[in-house]
Amino acid sequence: MDKNTCIFCKIANGEIPSATLYEDSMFRVILDLSPASKGHALILPKKHFENLFDMPEEEGKEILLLAKKVGTKLKEVLSCDGMNLIQNNGSSAGQTVFHFHMHLIPRNEGDDIKLNWEPGVLSEEVKQLILEKFTKE
Repeated sequence: MDKNTCIFCKIANGEIPSATLYEDSMFRVILDLSPASKGHALILPKKHFENLFDMPEEEGKEILLLAKKVGTKLKEVLSCDGMNLIQNNGSSAGQTVFHFHMHLIPRNEGDDIKLNWEPGVLSEEVKQLILEKFTKE
């Protein structure tokens, strides 16, 4: 996928109208058309990156700062109790649009939004295997 066929590139760059909450030279933040909650927003970079691992470090740093800024404002505007920041990388992780984007999902006590998983157990064998491979130079 390239910027000529990517729907999020077109939205981020203003070719397709959106409910824009924030825009600067690098990003556009829009209200999600299929929201999990009232105020569910998406941070979209204007440059095309398939996922976090394709993105230069500088853009990655800026996205987290922007998520804090927009999330803080959403919490103020909506008087919500909390905020999920969700970012999926790859189809096996739930990514369906292959243009990096971060979800900001306002939350309230008892809102019945399900974003949980069943906790597993870290076995000693798996822990040692990962630590050994991860720290190996």
